[in-house]
Amino acid sequence: MSGDSATERLRREGRIVIVGASLAGLRAAETLRNEGFTGSLTLIGDEPHEPYDRPPLSKQVLLGHASPDHTELPRQPGLDATWRLGTAATGLDMAARLVRLADGDEVPYDRLLIATGVRARPWPHRAEAELDGVFVLRTRNDAARLRRRLAASPRRVLVIGAGFTGSEIASACRERGLPVTVAERGAAPLVGALGGVVGRVAAELQRAHGVDLRCGIMVTGLEGDPAGRLRRAHLSDGTALDTDIAVIALGATRNTEWLAGSGLAAGPRGIACDAGCRAFDVRGIVTDDVFVAGDVARSPHALFGYQFLSLEHWGNAVEQAATAAHNMISSSSERRPHLWVPAFWSAQFGVNIKSVGVPSLGEEIIVAQGSLADHRFTGVYGYQGRVIAAVSFDQTKWLGFYEQQIRSAAPFPPDYASVDRRPEGLRPVPAEFPDPSLPTHGPSVTVSGYAPTEQRITFTPARA
Repeated sequence: MSGDSATERLRREGRIVIVGASLAGLRAAETLRNEGFTGSLTLIGDEPHEPYDRPPLSKQVLLGHASPDHTELPRQPGLDATWRLGTAATGLDMAARLVRLADGDEVPYDRLLIATGVRARPWPHRAEAELDGVFVLRTRNDAARLRRRLAASPRRVLVIGAGFTGSEIASACRERGLPVTVAERGAAPLVGALGGVVGRVAAELQRAHGVDLRCGIMVTGLEGDPAGRLRRAHLSDGTALDTDIAVIALGATRNTEWLAGSGLAAGPRGIACDAGCRAFDVRGIVTDDVFVAGDVARSPHALFGYQFLSLEHWGNAVEQAATAAHNMISSSSERRPHLWVPAFWSAQFGVNIKSVGVPSLGEEIIVAQGSLADHRFTGVYGYQGRVIAAVSFDQTKWLGFYEQQIRSAAPFPPDYASVDRRPEGLRPVPAEFPDPSLPTHGPSVTVSGYAPTEQRITFTPARA
């Protein structure tokens, strides 16, 4: 059977299985149907809930503006899929093309998409993690439990980790009028994602809104009372803090353990795949029937030196899922690469923070518009003489322009005159990212792999 004939047969009567029934899994399923796939479609998810939106959990849900039960993602009618919810995948047999489930069942496939995402990294001491009052925030159930406890007016909330999630939780608590302490081992909030220059602005915002922010500090232990309720946290500076809620916001762990022994190139950094979302096996050979999308994927990006990027971004999950789904049911000549420029947003302490590109690659930063002192600015990051990223605080109008600068590998520092007045003599300064070998809550983009010393390339978007 020719390749084209095999592809057409797959589209008509093939079996496609998607492991991961969240944003990426749902969008991939919709793309498959929209592009003419009429075979059997199965979505497997370890949570009992149908796909729901996660960004509102640390924002509107904690504030009481939205119910955890009302965060479902919109779904196109007539999807015609089999849903296996509340049952985790526990293994993969690539030779037999079988996904093994926790209930003992096995699901055969002709094409497999892995979109298992990430989970919250737990507190490392199990007995302390099980104290009543210790929370993580990743799932709908997590948000519902934490919201109930916040509504009970705790005496103090301790947030461990000042990345985006931790900062958003602290913001929601302050908006509720609750006393909040944030403990961050780095020099400032958001330092792993945006660097020290921007991190100091984030620190000013937190303190201006009444957060007891403690940087350069680690929580060394959580103490409970005889009934197993959290009552105190011990800090690395020798002090202790009375608290009855601690939210662990130490980043995420990619859900790849179920693939141990499968032969896929899967590990703590995610599942390696090519630019077309096809998974690599442990020998570095690309597979033709296993694809990856979303937070669990680790793929090369030509705009960023062909380094492998692992992205925890909502928009990336949507775009990569669509690319993977298209490629799963297309002949080799019709496949396309995933070249989405990373973009991220956060709302905290009354400020909208948005970024494009990969700030954590930046060596230097220049404030091109606005002012750090006013907490309203656009910062542009440079890497090896080119624009690599931009971040805005309440100044999103410039990000589309800087996305084009990233795509065209524009020189850094920017060689154009700003339309905003900038302080005279302003020059690029070190972006002040922490040593990547040191443990932190981590950026929302993880970079690893080969990095050419120079990259000059312009991409023209494909025609629709």
